[in-house]
Amino acid sequence: MQGIIVTRRGLLAASAAGTVVAGLGLTGCSSSDSGGSSGTELKFGCTNFSKESLDPSNQPNAAWACMRYGIGESLFKFDEKMVPQPYLAESCTPDDEHLTWTIALREGLKFSTGTEVTATKVAESLQHMFDKEGSEGSSAPSTFMKPVSITPDDGARTVTIVTGSPSADLSAALANPLFEILDIAGSENLGEKPIGTGPYAVTEFNSGQDVKLVRNTNYWNGEVPYESVHVIFIDDSSSLTKSMALQSGDVDVTENITAMSDLETLRNDSTYSVSQTIGMRTGFSYLNAAEGRPLANKDLRRAVLMAVDDATITGTTVGGLYTAGCSVVPSSLDFGYDQLTDATPHDPERAKQILDAAGIVDSDGDGFRELDGTKINLDYLTYESRNLSVMAEAVASQLASIGIQATVTKLDADTEWNKLVAGEYDLNSSNWMTAQEGEPYSYLANWYSRSGANYCAYHNDEYDSLYEQLATQLDTAERKKIYVRLQQILIDDAAVLVHGYYNSNMCSNTKAVSDASVSTADYYWITSAFKPAK
Repeated sequence: MQGIIVTRRGLLAASAAGTVVAGLGLTGCSSSDSGGSSGTELKFGCTNFSKESLDPSNQPNAAWACMRYGIGESLFKFDEKMVPQPYLAESCTPDDEHLTWTIALREGLKFSTGTEVTATKVAESLQHMFDKEGSEGSSAPSTFMKPVSITPDDGARTVTIVTGSPSADLSAALANPLFEILDIAGSENLGEKPIGTGPYAVTEFNSGQDVKLVRNTNYWNGEVPYESVHVIFIDDSSSLTKSMALQSGDVDVTENITAMSDLETLRNDSTYSVSQTIGMRTGFSYLNAAEGRPLANKDLRRAVLMAVDDATITGTTVGGLYTAGCSVVPSSLDFGYDQLTDATPHDPERAKQILDAAGIVDSDGDGFRELDGTKINLDYLTYESRNLSVMAEAVASQLASIGIQATVTKLDADTEWNKLVAGEYDLNSSNWMTAQEGEPYSYLANWYSRSGANYCAYHNDEYDSLYEQLATQLDTAERKKIYVRLQQILIDDAAVLVHGYYNSNMCSNTKAVSDASVSTADYYWITSAFKPAK
């Protein structure tokens, strides 16, 4: 079993990184004032997830930013079902043992400088990630791939990767932004001006403020529509700021407006387009099943899940920004959601019956139930991210209706994370990327009892046994069967409170931009598909 497990910390560190550019004139908000782009420059407003660097080896957010801004591209690219498809590479062929992988490169590839993308350049880019791991970078590429060797053959235009353990499909790992292909030797400053194969090239990186890019005239994959792109950082703590920036014409496109009222305003005005999709993020709350904690009691966990009306919370309370679901893996991904049975559907009366039968009753008449003679008061920790705190408050209100008290405490992201790791909570809000390697292997380690990422003390022998089989099972169809069963076990055990699946959005001014759409994978923002409006 691999020892490194993907955690949420890389995402949490970004929560305070955004900043509003001082020059944004957020005064005129009517659509009539929205003059839009000149047609030669795209103005893109987004949260600043990578404040200090664009070097993928520095941290995961830097890798994501480099790809999101249209600078770097990977050998393979995820489609809308998170299935890796050939991109810079034409194929990825394993030997019989799935230990040696031969990657054939596409012909005619060049970096934005005009330098040829050779097999040696590709190998250098991949090796750079592992050379920096642990010493100068925190990206942890070995979470997804552990190469014994990376060998280029420039004549054959192939790169051969030998891994220490078999993989079902190495191309899925290679689609991760950590493995985007950059000209390592040719880049004087990888942190500020990485050289990639994407449609745009960096000219200026102003830490905490903005990024300026120009058209890659050597782009391999068709026309690049804009002469330049200006990425403007906008504070993620205010959805309204992004909305106002779009309406005032300060930006042409912005990502992930998180207030439904703002999205509805844009949807109801033909000047704007709102592209929305169920992404690969799941909003959920850990249930701490550690011995001595109230939620170690399965009957209490079942009642909690039955008391919560996630359809109302996701559809009304947060205005449809999440799609309700019962599994930890989003329904949009191809991992058998339609084969699952919800063992704890919303049924507050049934929840009360379960509690009564288990002897979890209100014996002193104060309106709240006791467990083993002690009034239940669940310690519910949350933080400000994608409406998690709003959903936590709604959950606490619904639990009160069945006599379960829950006290919601809002913390900063780092403190909340530290308490999660320490097990100092009963419920803990979270929002996870679920398929960073194209499947939810690392993510589902959250409930594998031998994993360092099992912060909720969950233990199920069948779950553990099946999870361990994934380390050696290479057949894709068989892996999917295992994933389906793992999900059902968690559902049957009431192991986690799933709220739903975050609906990512991309909002644009139709007078300025056409075809600004959002992808299932959260890796692709600025692409050559964005075009000036006709």
